[in-house]
Amino acid sequence: MLPKNFEGKEQYDKGFQISELFNLNTSGVKTHRDAFVVDYSKKELENRISNFFDDEITNETILNKYTLKAKPEWLNNKRKGNFNQSNIKKINYRPFDVRWIYYSPDLVDRGRERVFNSTISEENIGLLTCRQQSSFDFQHAFISKELADMCSVSLQTKETGYYFPLYEYSENNGQQTIETSSVRKPNLKREIVDEISKIIGLSFTNEKEDKNNTFAPIDLLDYIYAVLHSPTYREKYKEFLKIDFPRAPYPKDKETFWKLVKLGKEVREIHLLESNKVEDYITSYEMAEDAENDHNVITTKIGKKDWEIIDQEKQLGRIWINESKYFDNIPVITWEFYIGGYQPAQKWLKDRKERELNYEDILHYQKIIVALTETDRIMKEIDKIEIE
Repeated sequence: MLPKNFEGKEQYDKGFQISELFNLNTSGVKTHRDAFVVDYSKKELENRISNFFDDEITNETILNKYTLKAKPEWLNNKRKGNFNQSNIKKINYRPFDVRWIYYSPDLVDRGRERVFNSTISEENIGLLTCRQQSSFDFQHAFISKELADMCSVSLQTKETGYYFPLYEYSENNGQQTIETSSVRKPNLKREIVDEISKIIGLSFTNEKEDKNNTFAPIDLLDYIYAVLHSPTYREKYKEFLKIDFPRAPYPKDKETFWKLVKLGKEVREIHLLESNKVEDYITSYEMAEDAENDHNVITTKIGKKDWEIIDQEKQLGRIWINESKYFDNIPVITWEFYIGGYQPAQKWLKDRKERELNYEDILHYQKIIVALTETDRIMKEIDKIEIE
């Protein structure tokens, strides 16, 4: 039994809960066989799944080659299907780690198709968060334009990742045309949106418009994203954030709303690696002077003995990926930074142990370092704003 501080509950409850604002949400995709249906390489995944549906390849070969644990009856039933190239989709597997998945009921047990089908076929974006925290205080917020794995935010017990899409899509069969068009509407509870509209004195529009007196769903998402990245908010309400979906306070006024929208937008674009800032690398990829030019294979125990501080005053470090290659000038704050249950600067490398980093991987990792550094900076800016 640990002492809990529930001071501030009355104020916290005045806000709106995320699960109340978004009409539709779902826990992330659960395959029960990630090692088989998810891959870093689209080509490797295509080859593996096409072999699975090839009736000229025996069940024994499939089981042995891919170490797939499956009962004979399941294998015989599933292999009756056909490989479909269009089922190869991107999935937000971990923070800053988008992989490929064969997204089909044939091989994915819980695809959450009702919510995710519109995400993979149409333009959408979703907030990722958890309902509970069992091991950490609240730091469980991320963003995705792809499918999302149920462990995309955390692997910790009870910290299942939930996806809240910004839009819902429906099929509109008009009488004037034989074609079916997709129509989207905000996946937002109108009563809460109307209350926010009343407070800030702006009209709500279903899509972003170039008008000074309106706000759109993306603005509301950015406002929430800023709030969830406020250190003061996280600390003040940490006990409540552990036990249910987060609540966000109603905006104080129009000025505060737009300040938070601006900063939330910056964090969102950085987390999606869409901001130009992530191209301004602050690290470098180097080879030791006395080493041979070997491959870029990750062979070390990332995050343990092969991490070293190179500048105590500037708090910069170096991570060796093998005996001769390393990433240099990594800020310590970035190396230790958490998103949900992960330290992305470490997790991304650990997951690729024994794999060779290609040129794009090396650039991507350096973007992650910039993104985490910028996230820390912007969080400090958010904390300068009096949210409530």
